[in-house]
Amino acid sequence: MSNSARISAECLTPILYVRDFAEAMNYYTEKLLFDKLWDWGDPPTFGAVRLGQVEIFFCLHGQGHPGTWLSIFVDDVDDYFERITRLGAEVIFGPADEPWGVREIHVRDPNQHVIRFGHGIPMREPKLEIERVPLEARIEKRLAALPHTQKTLDYIQKLKERNGIDYDCHASYRFIEKPKGPGD
Repeated sequence: MSNSARISAECLTPILYVRDFAEAMNYYTEKLLFDKLWDWGDPPTFGAVRLGQVEIFFCLHGQGHPGTWLSIFVDDVDDYFERITRLGAEVIFGPADEPWGVREIHVRDPNQHVIRFGHGIPMREPKLEIERVPLEARIEKRLAALPHTQKTLDYIQKLKERNGIDYDCHASYRFIEKPKGPGD
């Protein structure tokens, strides 16, 4: 097998240093709404939590240092912000729209780790000049749904109905129409 052959990787699971295993497990499950997956040892010194498809391992007094930063994408960061704020999570920033196309919050845990929770938003700058050409295209429904959650698909459908839109397209606020030239 050559070095240029692609390597398949399925996921990334960070391992965070924790000074108090029970404190970390409680913070993530009670304040950040993660589910406890498992723990190991008596008393536990290693374990895992999950939020959606994202898993994090905890290691008591090892494997890393306080202050690690992580980024986790959620469906709706504003809803998540409201829910975890009511539960007492330490939100140290946001929610705010960032110029790189993410609306995010920063949450600090008891071990000084910071998690950037966010969701994508349309980028508006820099403007990209485009020229549109007519094209009839069809795509399989399940493929069209890949980048969206059911929540976003339902929202798009409501917007289409409200605004009388009977076609589908992806657009960006960064696009500006190319001026028509002579003969166009």
